[in-house]
Amino acid sequence: MASILVKNALVLATMDDDGTEIENGGLYAVDGFIEQVGQSRDLPETADEVLDFSGHVVIPGLINTHHHFYQTLTRAVPDAQDVGLFDWLRTLYPIWAKMNPEHVRLSTQVALAELALSGCTTSSDHQYLFPNGSRLDDQFEAAGTIGVRFHGSRGSMSLGESNGGLPPDSVCEDEDSILQDTERVINEFHNPDPGAMFRVVSSPCSPFSVTPDLMREAADQARNHGVHLHTHVAETLDEEQFCLDSFGMRPVEMMEDLGWAGDDVWFAHGIYINDAEIGRMARSGTGVAHCPSSNMRLASGIAPVRKYLSAGVRLGIGVDGSASNDGNHLLGETRQTMLLARLASAPSLGGGELLTAREALRIATRGGAAVLGRDDVGSLEPGKCADFVAVSMDRIEYAGALHDPLAALLFAAPTNVDHNYVQGRAVVKDGNLTGVDLSGLIERHNRAAAELLG
Repeated sequence: MASILVKNALVLATMDDDGTEIENGGLYAVDGFIEQVGQSRDLPETADEVLDFSGHVVIPGLINTHHHFYQTLTRAVPDAQDVGLFDWLRTLYPIWAKMNPEHVRLSTQVALAELALSGCTTSSDHQYLFPNGSRLDDQFEAAGTIGVRFHGSRGSMSLGESNGGLPPDSVCEDEDSILQDTERVINEFHNPDPGAMFRVVSSPCSPFSVTPDLMREAADQARNHGVHLHTHVAETLDEEQFCLDSFGMRPVEMMEDLGWAGDDVWFAHGIYINDAEIGRMARSGTGVAHCPSSNMRLASGIAPVRKYLSAGVRLGIGVDGSASNDGNHLLGETRQTMLLARLASAPSLGGGELLTAREALRIATRGGAAVLGRDDVGSLEPGKCADFVAVSMDRIEYAGALHDPLAALLFAAPTNVDHNYVQGRAVVKDGNLTGVDLSGLIERHNRAAAELLG
């Protein structure tokens, strides 16, 4: 049995129910699962791998609950820089329609590499268009080379422009084919077991890109297989008006009518949600992926984070599209979560309690695990997966911030992590990815991005 010992951490934040923080802390894990957490003096003295994290803060691995990896290929596209969501989509859809399987594989590797370096150990992704023979299989193949846990969403679009939808017909699929392929990838890749590296999510793109029939059938199919459901909801006022005009209902009411409510469902964004809807979501267990940078980048709005937390809505953090952010830095996104929630608490916007660094870190760990439906990650406790990251405080960004090293992770400028372990295996060690030639990957990715826009 392979064992790993972490010792001498400046502070180890467990994110357990009590929010326990352990000075001179550590953990001991065997075969990828934690057996002991505590002060270093109380842990075993030896293991197959011993990590002396003196001067480091150790936290559970961060969990990314919403993303579009393929968009790493179209960051900072000039015509898409200064427009809102719908015009942004109209600009980029024709470019994305030219993607092939290699584009999907490269973009998945780049996104997960950047996420891993920023402290992510588990990531969901929402791939909702599959042009030119690309498949969700391409993402799973690429994710395996990085070593981060991956929840692959079999997304879809079926309602093209000719039928009153937003996307061009060229990136839409037949609904029977969508359901058949979703069935196939669930059977091939979904693993419900504790510690699973791969899971599958059913994810029709949005209320304005698929039909109500597909939403209902996707929900039935997912529940027959025990997989979770994910889609975009209430991201912009344009979307809200679209739902009112087309269906006579606000987005949350429409989703409930389609069977999309429950502890196996989470929405991306959830900005334009009123108090009554927040209460209904809390009662049903429906979760939200909060995407602060994307929401600011596209001028979409500010999600009611404090109200979600107060009501008990499951809440995680999403980096979101790498062309609407335009980055994949999950520790930085956690900082943005704290800061944007504070702005929303300004007296001019109704006041309220400021979101703390510890609350934001909890959203990024325990919250993300709850949103993805995982009870095996998100905290450092016996029985949980050995998914942890360590950040050295001995760097310029943290100079003068050692009064509270844990809070410094968010109050100070965001950095990459020094170490990232998933299931007890190093994904990042001494600041470097262990499983991929990063310089070669960047070169291939830039070449592919140039071809798409050429």
